[in-house]
Amino acid sequence: MSHCIHFGLCGGCASDDRNQPDKRALLVNALARAGYLNEEVEPLVQVPLQTRRRVDLAASRKGAEIALGLHKARSSDVVDMRECALLRPVFLPLLPPLRVLLRSLQAFRREVSLVINWLDNGPDILIRTDAVLTQSDRTRLIAFAKEHGAPRISVAEPKQMPEPVILLANPVLRFAGIEITPPPGGFLQASPEGEAAIIAAMLAGLPKLRNKSRIIELYAGCGTLSFALAQHARVEAYEGDEPAVLAADKAARAAGLAGRVTITRRDLNRRPLLTQDFRGSDAVVLDPPYAGAAAQMKFLAGAGVGRIIYASCNPDALAYDASVLRQAGYKLLAATPIDQFPFSENVESVLVFDGKRK
Repeated sequence: MSHCIHFGLCGGCASDDRNQPDKRALLVNALARAGYLNEEVEPLVQVPLQTRRRVDLAASRKGAEIALGLHKARSSDVVDMRECALLRPVFLPLLPPLRVLLRSLQAFRREVSLVINWLDNGPDILIRTDAVLTQSDRTRLIAFAKEHGAPRISVAEPKQMPEPVILLANPVLRFAGIEITPPPGGFLQASPEGEAAIIAAMLAGLPKLRNKSRIIELYAGCGTLSFALAQHARVEAYEGDEPAVLAADKAARAAGLAGRVTITRRDLNRRPLLTQDFRGSDAVVLDPPYAGAAAQMKFLAGAGVGRIIYASCNPDALAYDASVLRQAGYKLLAATPIDQFPFSENVESVLVFDGKRK
């Protein structure tokens, strides 16, 4: 019996056996392609099921029928979600009233998408519509938020940025004890447990630091790793997404960390940090997007930073980026695979590289 009634139809899971594929082997193979042969790799860290706090849903309308769930594999059709082995159980009771809400919205003609981040104080909902909201739509969204304890519901109309429709309470998430309000639909690590495993491996890989040591963080998001790093050194963080930068900066200032954590908006694919920008840093931490950090790696590899800690969710991108460090003479000190995406072919990895300063 499969782990889910939707398996084989829904595109969310690639396998119904958590031991397939061998995710530790995926990391071993990626390292081998990068030129790191016969390296020691830690045992796989398993993230429990039913811990995912973020979901990207699709919804389609055909007459009076509303389908709300994930897309079929290799299809634009939507599988109407009735259960999920990955999501926190609190998500599922929210789906039936969401279908009722969506059915009533005039801004939903054929297809919409929803991002739900379950924060510390409830579901933060972003709806991307295919038509303009009406006043009656707004009234219904406000009523839904009040009835179901959603601190914020935001809407992105066609070709528009997300805007809050109702803000009942400040949507709050804590990173290393620091309260942050992520932007609507903002990227989060899939689960707190996965996030904790990434942070633990990252902190274990830091070199010996002093209070005034300097860490450069690339692809910082809204501060997932930044505030944990700030407990060990000064953090100079870079991120391309403006709402994420504003959220992290506001949180740092509110926590009195303005001199400890600085975050700068910079598109590292178009304007990577140059070799001289890394001068004086004690460590570089990067958690690039799925496509990796190709544009940034040649400058980072040539900077001679003593310690580089790289988090990856894509073994193929990892193989390329790590090969650049290998060619620059970096040694691999530690490699930790983390199964944050059960029943998929994805594996999270945290790698610690050591290199001599030039």
